[in-house]
Amino acid sequence: MKNRSFIARNPSILVFLACLGIFTLAVTIASEGFGLGLISTSFVKTLGKTLCLCLVAVAMDLIWGYCGILSLGHFAFFGLGGYMIGMWLMYERTRLIVTESMAAQEIPPTPQEVVDAIGTQIFGVVGSSEFPLIWSFAHSLTVQLILVVAVPGLLALVFGWLAFRSRVAGVYLSILTQAMTLALALYLFQNDSGLRGNNGLSGLQNLPGVTASQDVVSIWFLWASALALALGYLLSAWVVSGKFGSVIRGIRDNEARVRFLGYSVETYKLAMFTLTACIAGIAGALYYPQAGIINPAEIAPIASIYLAVWVAIGGRGRLYGAVIGAALVSLVSTYFTGGQAPDIPLGFYTISWVDWWTVLLGLTFVLVTLFAPKGIGGLFDLVAQRAAPDRHGADYGPDKGAKREEEGQ
Repeated sequence: MKNRSFIARNPSILVFLACLGIFTLAVTIASEGFGLGLISTSFVKTLGKTLCLCLVAVAMDLIWGYCGILSLGHFAFFGLGGYMIGMWLMYERTRLIVTESMAAQEIPPTPQEVVDAIGTQIFGVVGSSEFPLIWSFAHSLTVQLILVVAVPGLLALVFGWLAFRSRVAGVYLSILTQAMTLALALYLFQNDSGLRGNNGLSGLQNLPGVTASQDVVSIWFLWASALALALGYLLSAWVVSGKFGSVIRGIRDNEARVRFLGYSVETYKLAMFTLTACIAGIAGALYYPQAGIINPAEIAPIASIYLAVWVAIGGRGRLYGAVIGAALVSLVSTYFTGGQAPDIPLGFYTISWVDWWTVLLGLTFVLVTLFAPKGIGGLFDLVAQRAAPDRHGADYGPDKGAKREEEGQ
């Protein structure tokens, strides 16, 4: 039994990967870029973004469902990942446009003139033309990809070290993470933040130097999002399946006892907080090029609260539950807020789902919390319990005389 492989001990992973692979293949075949044209490019982008939201939901489930830390700031890490890749996308796209426009001049421009022109194009909207210090590596895709993971990870590392070493826990820690998110959003709203303030970064859907149509690019991002979700799910399942996973579940259930047993609780918490922040950053880096724009409103605390709601509805403490919850709420939200759901006239009042969707989501969260605390994922537990064989007092262990069922009641 101990020699069984990781996949053999977790057969649900194969089921998840198979479903994800079939879904990705089906969308590709039905898309406009590579297939039959049954699914529009805009909806392919919606599905790709949904996969990214599923990935950040898995990160949220790791920190909340398994480690017991209700973080209301993980969408800040998600947004930072988007900003890091967005800086390169916007810089490189603007550089190509400026270089092409200056090529017709009789006197070739100097490198400094090109840089100044790029700065004017990017920061002219906030009354500036100079590159802030944080844009020092915006020209390098390699560095910006590293920063996609490094910036959210470093912020989580510093914040987590300060919070956990002070043994802040429970609702107080949740408030602190929410305050961190609000502070970051308010800072980014300022024009002198270096990230164009309220205007944010736009035009991210245009890949520099790529002449392929958006029909094709949307499929590329769908594949990348599906691959990231698959790898993130595998990594998360591996983390929670071994001794490390047992310790963090112990911290969730009885932190004092785990500390009494000699484990460094703060170290485990910090490791989980940093890891999940890095995963959230990767998800954001794939999400916003498909969305096309990112601004500070995306990092507002309400986004992190929505993230917690998704995980609760799907079933926290179950990785597949987080995926189900994020996918379901994301797609239903697109349906209701996109004007596709018909309004309901009541005579004295007309229910417009664009305005009432958040109320419906909040009501769903309350009902799930009260009557189905295990979420949608709990339904799979019911099926598994019904499928379990009736032992009828058989031995628990492989040895004859092992503790029997009636003895453990």
